[in-house]
Amino acid sequence: MIMETKTYFFIGIKGSGMSALALVLHDLGNTVLGSDITQYTFTQRGLEQAGIEVLPFDPANIKPEYTVIAGNSFTEDHPEVKRALELEVPFFRYHDFLGHLIENFTSIGVAGAHGKTSTTGLLAHTLSGVAKTSYLIGDGSGKGIPDSQFFVFEADEYRRHFLAYHPDYLIMTNIDFDHPDYYTGIEDVYDAFETEAKQVKKAIFAWGDDPWLRKLKVDVPVYYYGVSDKDDFVAKNVNRTTSGSSFDAFFHDELIGHFSVPLFGEHSVLNALAVVAVSHMEKLDAELIATELASFEGVKRRFSEKKVADMVIIDDYAHHPSEIQATLDAARQKYPDKEVIAVFQPHTFSRTIAYLDDFAKILDQADQVFLTEIFSSAREKSGAISAADLGAKIENGGEVVHAEDMSPLLDYHNAVVIFMGAGDVQKYERAYEDLLSDISPKSN
Repeated sequence: MIMETKTYFFIGIKGSGMSALALVLHDLGNTVLGSDITQYTFTQRGLEQAGIEVLPFDPANIKPEYTVIAGNSFTEDHPEVKRALELEVPFFRYHDFLGHLIENFTSIGVAGAHGKTSTTGLLAHTLSGVAKTSYLIGDGSGKGIPDSQFFVFEADEYRRHFLAYHPDYLIMTNIDFDHPDYYTGIEDVYDAFETEAKQVKKAIFAWGDDPWLRKLKVDVPVYYYGVSDKDDFVAKNVNRTTSGSSFDAFFHDELIGHFSVPLFGEHSVLNALAVVAVSHMEKLDAELIATELASFEGVKRRFSEKKVADMVIIDDYAHHPSEIQATLDAARQKYPDKEVIAVFQPHTFSRTIAYLDDFAKILDQADQVFLTEIFSSAREKSGAISAADLGAKIENGGEVVHAEDMSPLLDYHNAVVIFMGAGDVQKYERAYEDLLSDISPKSN
């Protein structure tokens, strides 16, 4: 069923999708190694625990007997890519290889401008408790089981890479304009999503309140999920408390069951409902699904919490206005009586320009806002905007802080600080935690 075992070399193995795929192939009995930058990344620990060797970049790493998988950000000018092409070894891009791999299973993809990783993680955790399930999550987590019934994976729309996938099922959480360095506008994004939707083999599960998803014209059934009676799968009697969220799930007028998740924010109810919908169509036991949903502990860098001194510190990948709003909503649900301070790292100059006013409006939902300098990407090293430009539009603060001096945050006590961003915002978080530990050594 699975391709014969081989030695796979990953160029850029620490990438979130790449590290997850490396873990999957390792679990399936292959020899796996790869290369990347030497500085620590949050995906690295899983590779280390699996005994997967990570080397510094060097064209001499590439051997004639390897099958090479390259991360999408590494062009043909990269020394290792050039060497692989010179040796004429089997060579794949990440998304193309994954597209072949999922054909061995009943595949369930998760696509959307926001919520992909959280939903994929929730689906993978839930199905793993009731059936053999392989999965690839965008937080760097991956698991491969040769005789799996399901393969759950994250389907990223960036540069239309998800068009390499022809899944059996696809959850579509939303359509929104993002990646302004590639997409020309919302219509272009919709075109990509509809093209991918047309490649789905069995059924699509789409958020019913998204007007773009309501436009889908495909040959397979589209089941809409949400809180409205116009949806096919409906969450009713929703209860959001400081310990989590619960709801009754219906398919049309049929009660499927009562479900609870230890998660926060309106989006968490919707994500859980999508998981229930897929499970229902696969005729999985609703009580078993409920048990697994209730035990989910979250994914990396999505509302990840810790307590330092008298502060609750939350780390989140949010880097788009819609994601920031969802994160703030979740914090308000879990900590309704605490002050919420946002520390936001804008991610790429083009996204900051495209959403300048939206960022300011959404961030002002926090009680106080701090910014870091804009995180530049390999594709975008500079731009005609600064973090201070965004800060000038924010009413509740907007001060730009630096990792060398996070002392402005020491003015807050018994509060929630949310570090948000898709770059290296964690270095600011670590600097703040060090300050807290220094002034409160006995409170940890």
